[in-house]
Amino acid sequence: MSVELTIWGLVVLSLLVGSVAGTFLTFSDFVMRSLLAARAEVGAEAMAVLNRVIFRSIFIPLLIGLIPVTALVGAYALYALTGWVAWLLAGAGVLYVVGVFVVSAVGNIPMNNRLDRLPLGAEAAQAYWPDYVRGWLRWNHIRSAASFGAAACYTVAAVLLAMEL
Repeated sequence: MSVELTIWGLVVLSLLVGSVAGTFLTFSDFVMRSLLAARAEVGAEAMAVLNRVIFRSIFIPLLIGLIPVTALVGAYALYALTGWVAWLLAGAGVLYVVGVFVVSAVGNIPMNNRLDRLPLGAEAAQAYWPDYVRGWLRWNHIRSAASFGAAACYTVAAVLLAMEL
């Protein structure tokens, strides 16, 4: 593969991973604060609806589709490349797979599932809501940082490759 094509591929990958990061940041920055500011039953219901609607959006195929792509790029980099570019691409893969996929699987998704099982408007949902927001945000901050870190690694790797031209 030509270096120019690799650079463009890394730029696209950086933009895609960055868009995932931006979605996570949106929730960390103001969506969850807004939902928490509403009455507990309203916030919990809105989040439960969001958790269902998001599965019919472009976000989920992007989020899931990037898992094998980032892992394969990272593995390929360790096999075929050397120096900082190899480590940056491998690091980006680890950041995305562990910091986004694993964190989602062990943190955010189980919390979403628990919220979804609670009857909307029920006292149990309202009681769980403040704990849900605190815990969910903690996990989401990790996902935000990991995905932004991965996007930065792809960007820096592309710049380093371009400097070699």
